Amino acid sequence: MSTKTLFITGASSGIGAATARLAVAQGWHVGLFARSRDKLDALAGELGDKAMALPGDVTDLDTLKEAMATLVGKTGGLDAAFANAGMGLSAAGTEAGDPKEWKRMIGVNVLGVLWTVMAAMPHLKERAGHLLLTGSAAGRRHISGSVYGASKWFVHGYGGNLSEEMKSFGGRCTVIAPGMVDTAFFDEPKPDKLQPEDVAKAAIFALDADARCAVNEIFLMPTQ
Repeated sequence: MSTKTLFITGASSGIGAATARLAVAQGWHVGLFARSRDKLDALAGELGDKAMALPGDVTDLDTLKEAMATLVGKTGGLDAAFANAGMGLSAAGTEAGDPKEWKRMIGVNVLGVLWTVMAAMPHLKERAGHLLLTGSAAGRRHISGSVYGASKWFVHGYGGNLSEEMKSFGGRCTVIAPGMVDTAFFDEPKPDKLQPEDVAKAAIFALDADARCAVNEIFLMPTQ
């Protein structure tokens, strides 16, 4: 039986770390990719020999390619990649926006997804693999002046296009679209909102679906 392997960006905390924990508990090997080496090393130490810390910046295509090659060199292949890394903005709306901040956000939320997919695709073709993308409730509805929301609309549109593209080799793509999640993305705790573990369970559900079933999108909202 081949080793099931999942590469996760934004893996040092929040949704990425929760998905890594759940995946390892279910027998997956995981590649943990994020900028924070210390947090990745701590998580890899917690998860044991099924986890590999792969520090890097999601806006650097070459670094992503190298990280995936390192992971594949250890595990023998790649079954899934989770383009989860993302960032928000400090100011809402157009006139109040900071162009430099917009540029950084597009680098992570748009180009970071593209680079993750580009780096993963050759490996996924080898195993009829699966892409997971972190979308958002903000990418499913219009929010006044939300440039962040627009970046997530890209994720939803691109995810649908990838689902069509990947049919050629039996691959699948799932957009995981949560509403508000209690993570470090927000300055204040949100204990009554979704927890990272809720999103992780959705990700694993999509990965575990029978090969005949393409889970194209999972939309989660807090009940409160």
